[in-house]
Amino acid sequence: MRTQEGSRLDGGESATADPIAPYGGALVDRVLSEKAAAEVTAEAAELPSLRLAHRVATDLYLLAVGALSPLEGFMDREAYDAVLEGMVLPSGLPWSIPVVLPARSEEAARLRPGHRAALTTAGGRLAAVIDITEVFRRDVERESLAVYGTTDTRHPGVAALQRQGDLYVAGPVHSLGAEAPGEGIADDELLTPAQTRARFRELGWSSVVAFQTRNPIHRAHEYLQKCALEVVDGLLVHPVVGETKEDDVPADLRMRCYRVLLDRYFPPDRVVLSALPLSMRYAGPKEAVFHAIIRQNYGCTHMIVGRDHAGVGDYYGTFDAQRIFDGIDPELLGIRPLKFEHAFWCRVTEQMATSKTSPSKPEERVFLSGTRVREMLARGERPPAEFTRPEVADILIEAFRKS
Repeated sequence: MRTQEGSRLDGGESATADPIAPYGGALVDRVLSEKAAAEVTAEAAELPSLRLAHRVATDLYLLAVGALSPLEGFMDREAYDAVLEGMVLPSGLPWSIPVVLPARSEEAARLRPGHRAALTTAGGRLAAVIDITEVFRRDVERESLAVYGTTDTRHPGVAALQRQGDLYVAGPVHSLGAEAPGEGIADDELLTPAQTRARFRELGWSSVVAFQTRNPIHRAHEYLQKCALEVVDGLLVHPVVGETKEDDVPADLRMRCYRVLLDRYFPPDRVVLSALPLSMRYAGPKEAVFHAIIRQNYGCTHMIVGRDHAGVGDYYGTFDAQRIFDGIDPELLGIRPLKFEHAFWCRVTEQMATSKTSPSKPEERVFLSGTRVREMLARGERPPAEFTRPEVADILIEAFRKS
């Protein structure tokens, strides 16, 4: 295993001068050297194999490049139980969502602790090998309640869990190459944690705020980002481009929207755009913590947590994803949440605002649901400028007309 040492959290000098240390202290690197990869490729032909669903393939990528530091592979039963029961790793570090490798009984019959297995993509490409330490049975109901707060199969995260195999395979992984699952996205916008940290150092940033999104950025998002930029050196716009809900805007289309918005409405030396090959869980508060840990590994000191972060339907309270951080020791979780109210266009003050700054009544505020916006776009109608920038609306209207 190779690791990249991070800077101290106390702000002292370090060799790398990163804004913040990786989670757990060092950035894990599970990507094999060229020579080792060739040896493993030859060995893999004789190994039992597991074909990875897209969601697990994205987790494998994040493990390989250190985005899930300090994890070196898929969790064993001890770690799985600790996360479900106490939202911590066995070491005591906060951790909110299990990172596991599912397998069906017929697949697991060929797997033995102490031996290796090959991990392949849906297309059959060898992606990694795993040193198997354990094969154990999952508890679907317990995991659903602990992570999602429900066993309702209408919840997309619970539904995805139900579709997985009955067993989990644990062990450290060895990746043959950090090929990100990000179709249609430029290499310079698929940065690894080591690369974002290098970029932040080049820019001289000592504090960086992350913005998590799975949708095009509208005016309320833009307002939150610019408020955050008043108190930190830089912004990482970090959209997820893994598996999302079917009605979410495709990743390549969203990236076009991000580029035009950042090019025209943000100072170029204050923002970095990079996609995150992570599949959404829609786990609300638990996922907010998971997202924060990942962003710390990418070098961020803060993360914007707004209304209904990573939520879906009415499974979570509007600000549950903010409150969960109140119960976590900030000395253990280095990254800090920046908590924001729901932003809107205020017709009284004629600017973006929140309930903390606006004197307006509810009927004097411009809110649009994602469903209503999609309906407008499908009809070729541009949403009001108070909701979205016209350049973004034009990209979306063109795409919806072609679909």
